Amino acid sequence: MFAVAATVGDRHQVLTDNQWELLELLLPKSDGRVGRNFSNNRQVVEGMLFRLRTGMPWRDLPEVFGPWQTVWKRHRRYAADGTWDRVLVALTALADATGNLDWVVSVDSTIVRVHQHGANTRRSGAGWPARMVSYEPTDHGIGRSRGGLTTKAHLATDGNGRGLAVLITAGQAADCPVMPAVLDAIAVPRLVGGPPRRNPDLVLADKAYSSAANRELLRSKRIVAVIPQRSDQVANRKRRGRAGGRPPGFDSQAYKGRNVVERAFNKAKHWRGVATRYDKLACTYRAGIVMALTVEWLKLLGDMT
Repeated sequence: MFAVAATVGDRHQVLTDNQWELLELLLPKSDGRVGRNFSNNRQVVEGMLFRLRTGMPWRDLPEVFGPWQTVWKRHRRYAADGTWDRVLVALTALADATGNLDWVVSVDSTIVRVHQHGANTRRSGAGWPARMVSYEPTDHGIGRSRGGLTTKAHLATDGNGRGLAVLITAGQAADCPVMPAVLDAIAVPRLVGGPPRRNPDLVLADKAYSSAANRELLRSKRIVAVIPQRSDQVANRKRRGRAGGRPPGFDSQAYKGRNVVERAFNKAKHWRGVATRYDKLACTYRAGIVMALTVEWLKLLGDMT
């Protein structure tokens, strides 16, 4: 039993010892300064996860996690420098090498309400540290839709519903134009060497992603598209007669597997910090989603090691 785990206690602990052993190998050991290795890494990471699970303000973190400022600063650093993304990529690479990654990819999005405490920031990236300006959208991924102030999370999962990539946009953003960026964010390194694998075997998506551009993109990558046509697209093709061409291929049996991405969103929203956006910055909110996806991979891979 780890000493930190005994300090934190089961009530506040999210990760098992086996899961932490794997995660610890993938996290930075220090802040980059010579002779300043982290001595409380698990305690701080458990604090990040506890806050994500409860959705509480950072200032209200229990004292067992140490100073809340330390937990927040390290979460912000990991969000800004891509630490959690590198952890997720490493876990997907391990899953692929061990045959636990299904390359039938499903893509979808979900709308998340923005809490008023997460919406009271400037609508410009100017003024933030330089390393975060390019990472942080100028609108901080906050927009308006029928539900008020909202954020939209776009997710790609493997055939078992485990996350591969996630992007954040404003809530009113359409799904269809974001699909190329979501697919481009998928990059799973090969542990045996060679370039990372980027192209799945199949891509499953609902009618919101049906467009000629998306189908052409998938065709150019030799990826089978399993996307139903919208009714207006079907009517337009029929109205044009022979000039409308043939209907695109659609595997209705394979499409039944698309619900894995819906289940992935359901699991992610068990974390209150994901179900409602309390973060002012899009990069820190997105990092929370990546952490939730990482925990799902750790549940599989951490207990295998």
